[in-house]
Amino acid sequence: MWLSVLTTVFAGYMLGNLNGAVSMSNLLGKDVRSQGSGNAGLTNFLRMYGPGNAVLVLLIDALKAVVACLLGKLLLAPYGYAQEGLMTGALAVSLGHDFPALLGFRGGKGVLCGVTVALMADWRCGLVALAVFALCLWLTHYVSLSSILGASAFAVSFACLHWGKTYVVAVGIFLVALIIFMHRSNISRLLKGTEKKATFSKFRRNK
Repeated sequence: MWLSVLTTVFAGYMLGNLNGAVSMSNLLGKDVRSQGSGNAGLTNFLRMYGPGNAVLVLLIDALKAVVACLLGKLLLAPYGYAQEGLMTGALAVSLGHDFPALLGFRGGKGVLCGVTVALMADWRCGLVALAVFALCLWLTHYVSLSSILGASAFAVSFACLHWGKTYVVAVGIFLVALIIFMHRSNISRLLKGTEKKATFSKFRRNK
């Protein structure tokens, strides 16, 4: 069983290193981490390259999370730990996305990857997170605040629905804490009133 666990962790982490924003921006000419906010995430990519190019970023980051989760579930299901395997894959791919060794440990903030993981872990909780995110974004236009509140909503709903599954709930809460940690600079700017609001109509293609 431990070989399956190690395979899940290693494969998930390496999949996480495949960052959609970095990969696409390099293909288009310039690493997104050297532009805008310097973050290797979807929001910064949107600002630099526009929504058309961002579709592939979304697909890459979502697909790698799906593969990592399904791989963990597949490998550990024979031992009776299908859900635990899925969450282990989710943890590994999230850490790989946020702290990619192959990219100098400069990854994204894990929101897009996290949404996919949430839907894989429990689609009901994932939809709750998306609903809270969308409502908050509509009301405030702060992507960071919306991400934090959406992630928190997932943590609460996931813990309530899976209470008693210690490892599964612990990983779910850790992943939410990780997203909040990755937004620590945004939280500081929110408290200072200097955080930028999303202006989607101004997203452009970088020239």
